Amino acid sequence: MNKKYKAIFFDWDGTAVTSRTAPVEDAVVAMKPLLQQGTKLVIVSGTTYDKIAGGKFHTYFTEEEQKNLFFGLGRGAYNYQITDDRPEIFASMIPDQEGLLKIHDICYAIHVKLLWEYGLKTDIVFSRPNYCKIDLMVENDRGGQLFMQGDEVEHLRQILKQHGIESGLKELIGIAEQTGEKFGQRVSATCDAKYLEVGISCKSDNVDVFLERF
Repeated sequence: MNKKYKAIFFDWDGTAVTSRTAPVEDAVVAMKPLLQQGTKLVIVSGTTYDKIAGGKFHTYFTEEEQKNLFFGLGRGAYNYQITDDRPEIFASMIPDQEGLLKIHDICYAIHVKLLWEYGLKTDIVFSRPNYCKIDLMVENDRGGQLFMQGDEVEHLRQILKQHGIESGLKELIGIAEQTGEKFGQRVSATCDAKYLEVGISCKSDNVDVFLERF
């Protein structure tokens, strides 16, 4: 017997598709029967809507199917529904400029601590709307594969151990959270091996928004 789910949440890069530039037709074919039977499908991703089928993903579906199609994007930043055949943000979590600059200060302080105390070089991506990405493996270029690769966790574990971070990701997350506290800011810190992402929200905040809505 096929079980009918009220809602299904899933990632995009590396889950529904192999990469952001890969064809989406197979995903569409799998999604349509679920949408037609009333199952709400929520794509939860750290990416932005323009990176999902070039911002045209909703056009693959009928008006009735679109009623059950949702997107939680930007690591908690944006939550979309489809209204009048276009994506519409119905809930967001974006700091004002002062709040965003505080996140930048926190991430720079993490960068300084990792370099000064542990000798670990990092790069920072400052362009995200509510968080920063701290590149922990600056020599490792993912190329077009922007999601976590199979050997990255072990590679990062070795790098951290070589630099005296014995407890690995747990210790790294702790450093981020403690740094946020010094700035009077509770931060949400997650890590997909290559990137330590630090901001005011994360993907679980996207999920919480939709769980409350549904």
